[in-house]
Amino acid sequence: MKSLAIIITIILVATNFSFGQGSLPVGKNQLNIGVGLSEYGVPIYLGIDHAVGRDFTIGGEVSFRGYRENWKNNYYRHNITQISGNGNYHFNRIFQMPRKWDLYAGLNLGFTIWSSPNDYGGSHSSGLGLGAQLGARYYLNNKVGLNLEFGSGNAFYGGKFGLTFKL
Repeated sequence: MKSLAIIITIILVATNFSFGQGSLPVGKNQLNIGVGLSEYGVPIYLGIDHAVGRDFTIGGEVSFRGYRENWKNNYYRHNITQISGNGNYHFNRIFQMPRKWDLYAGLNLGFTIWSSPNDYGGSHSSGLGLGAQLGARYYLNNKVGLNLEFGSGNAFYGGKFGLTFKL
């Protein structure tokens, strides 16, 4: 009976170490690059995440996009730059997910800078915004992964996808 308890304990410990660990160890960083979806053009983004706890990351991101708008029978070119910070909770340990997967959700706060021609009379303006996101990563190996994120607010009104590189 004692050996059965030891075997069960070893299996539980081994399972805990092979599943459910955060994809990013505490103190480590990862770089994210890709494209997004929005109602105003196709943004490209560059971001970094830093693991501050076993299941928590904080990060920053910069995105840029340009688009053309037909307003009162004239075409205007706009540029939008956004700088934001985010915080995410990673569900890997709770859901006992395999190490190749990373499921997370969180909030972001950013500042959007609209740049429009001087003669444009529309209503676009710069400003502060709060948003939320739900995302997942699939790691192809120990250093590179694919990411997909859905959210609202700030630069991305639908989602984004790209690559993640563990640093």
